[in-house]
Amino acid sequence: MNLLFLGDIVGSAGRRAVKEILPHLLRQEQIHLAVANAENAAGGFGLTPEVAEELFAAGLDVLTSGNHIWDKKEILAYLDRQPRLLRPANYPPGVPGHGVFLTRARDGSQVAVINLQGRMYMPLSDCPFRKADEILASLEDAVKIRIVDFHAELTSEKMAMGWYLNGRVSAVIGTHTHVATADARILPGGTAYQTDVGMTGAYDSIIGMDKEIALRRLLTSTPVRLEAARGKVELHGLLVRVDHSTGRALHVERVFVEGS
Repeated sequence: MNLLFLGDIVGSAGRRAVKEILPHLLRQEQIHLAVANAENAAGGFGLTPEVAEELFAAGLDVLTSGNHIWDKKEILAYLDRQPRLLRPANYPPGVPGHGVFLTRARDGSQVAVINLQGRMYMPLSDCPFRKADEILASLEDAVKIRIVDFHAELTSEKMAMGWYLNGRVSAVIGTHTHVATADARILPGGTAYQTDVGMTGAYDSIIGMDKEIALRRLLTSTPVRLEAARGKVELHGLLVRVDHSTGRALHVERVFVEGS
């Protein structure tokens, strides 16, 4: 199975990158499942139902998220009725939505997409490591391909999750920092890993935000409201080829495509 995972989509520029670039990638790489983190896709902060539907229409099969999924109140009811949009599974019981989505990829493979969030320098949540154990124990043996979006701040916590799940999932892909790391690889147990997959959006920016506004905020220490940057876009992601019979990753490759 060929998986494409896109780094955090930021604002209208990120959505434009998806619409411009994704269809070609899906054909060129014969992608069977396309996943993206979309927690910043609406104006750079949060997600709305309309934006989620726009991204699904562009060719994405599953959307993951993180701490910013709660930024737009209109998404709360949508989380309960749209299983293809995930929020981190290790939020306490009672919050809207789901942290796991079971599906069949276009080649017929059964796939579990799992969304987890780190705890270091992040909002309070339950232990992502124990939650991962709980989710994996609940999956049927037939679901060999298991993809994890680990939305976390610290590289060390992300690496720890990679090693903790090594050999038990097909891929652990880090999101949240918007800066792609140069460590895409396959761990000894057959788990594809990258500490952070990067960002899809305007790169003439500060992690997707208008750089002049961000600099003003840093220089003055005043509560200036950040805005998503515009301009030339780049799409960053990770391509993972997985053995559908074992769930082990066979090939991993960083994806970087410039747009207009």
